[in-house]
Formats: sequence, structure tokens, C-alpha cells
Amino acid sequence: MELRHLRALVAVGDEGTITAAAAVVGISQPALSRTLRQLEQTLGTRLVERTTSSLHLTEAGQRLHQHAHQILNHLDDAIRDATTTEPRPLRVGYAWAALGRHTVPLMRHWRREHPDIPVRMRRVDDPEAALRYGEIDMAFLRTRPDDDTFYALPLLQEPRLAAVSEDDPLSEKFEITLADLADRPIAICSTTGTTSTQLWPAGHRPSTSLDVANVDEWLATIAAGETVGVTVEATGYSHPHPGVRYVPITDAEPVTVHLSWPPHPSHTAVPAFREYAQRAVAADQS
Repeated sequence: MELRHLRALVAVGDEGTITAAAAVVGISQPALSRTLRQLEQTLGTRLVERTTSSLHLTEAGQRLHQHAHQILNHLDDAIRDATTTEPRPLRVGYAWAALGRHTVPLMRHWRREHPDIPVRMRRVDDPEAALRYGEIDMAFLRTRPDDDTFYALPLLQEPRLAAVSEDDPLSEKFEITLADLADRPIAICSTTGTTSTQLWPAGHRPSTSLDVANVDEWLATIAAGETVGVTVEATGYSHPHPGVRYVPITDAEPVTVHLSWPPHPSHTAVPAFREYAQRAVAADQS
């Protein structure tokens, strides 16, 4: 097995087609297909199912795809460490709003206390996947990781807010209930959002919803008046929008924010940042 085999599998798994994967890797489609066949022959198992209209990874292919991501990212880190004296930043991912109002104080204090260990906050559409692939070292998550092997440290609880268009009658209210939203289409980010129709009581759930990919799409559909949204306090702080109003919801359970990291940290500063974040958020709330 060679690195080119892993790069080919990663590209196919990420892109979903031979055409797009070949463009990413920088080789022809026939060459990419040959590389995949070589990898399957080496392992003695099928990794990719191909039909005339579709391509997808088998269960074995999905498992190797995850490991291949980690291997290639760790290799990039190793090469960087060997070729530069600059410390690699600790990469902390988040989906929408990091820690809201706590983010800037935390980052400023960390920089003063640890000037030799830079931290880079990275917004990614799916921070749990980025953590699994080794693209980030830690992540702020508002749902517990699906993979039980990841550690998850609860940091704080956030109240929920409704997000409505500025010309929606609900935007004039000081607070609302879930029932006020039940007859509206709901914008939902199924990958990283904190909302599903299960938030509402049975028999009183919204009948329609619109799936969005990220916070930008979420804000756009709400500002246009097509949908309403339910989010957390940090979103209102980090994503003010001229066409959107955030209104507190009185009867929705708060959301727990977790700091998550893998069992084998890829950066030596993970334990220090974990302890620091816990102390800093607790002090900021007191």
C-alpha cells in the first residue's frame, strides 16, 4: 500500500464521483480507477461499489476512508514539524458560533498565558467529522459525539432563541413559546444544528421543515421570511443579521455546549486547553 492509494480513496469518499476525485488528485479517471483496484487487490476486499449511475464506499471502504483521512492529516503535521521551527497551532473547530460571548475573552486570555501555543478557531460545517478525520484537534459541540470514543466535557448551558424575519409579527415580542412557532416551516441543519421537530411535544410539532447546510443558508431563508429557526444564545451573539430578529423562548430546554477531543490527542496542548477552557468559562459566568 502506498500513500497514493489512500489519497485516491479519500478523494473518492469525499467527492462521490470518479470524475471529481480524479480532478482533486490530479490524475486521469482511468488512472484513479486502476489505483482503487490496486488498493482493493492489496487488501483483498471491495472498498467501492460502482454502478452505471452511482458510486459509494462499502462498509470496509468507509472505515478505511476515516483512517486514511487521519493518516494523511497526521503525515502533513509530521512534515510540518520536521520542516519548520514554528509551533503548529492548536486547531479548535465549531459549527456556527464557538462559545458566543465567551469566545473572545477566552482567546485573549489564552494568548496572554500561552504566547508560545497559538490557537486557531476554525468554522467547519461538520466539526465532528473534522475531528474524526484529524482535520482539527478539538471541537465545541452542542450535541454529544455519535462516536463514544470521543471525550466530551460539558462547559456551559445556553438558552434557546427563536430566529424570525424582521417583519414577522413575532419579532415584536419580548419572548415566545414553542407553540408560537409550531405552525411555521422550520429551518433545520441536520448535520450540526441543535433543533429537530422532536423539540416540540407530540401532536404539536411543525408539519414542514427545510434542511439547510450551514448558518449562512439558515440565516438567508429566515431573513427572506420563508422559515423560522430555533437556535442558541451564541448564534444571536455571533451572527447578528439586519433581516433577522432573535427572541428568547421560554419553554425550551437549554443546550449543553461540550468541548470534545479524540482519545489520542494529535496536539500536546489539548489537555492544557481543556482545563483552561473549563476554568475560563466558569469564571466568566460567575
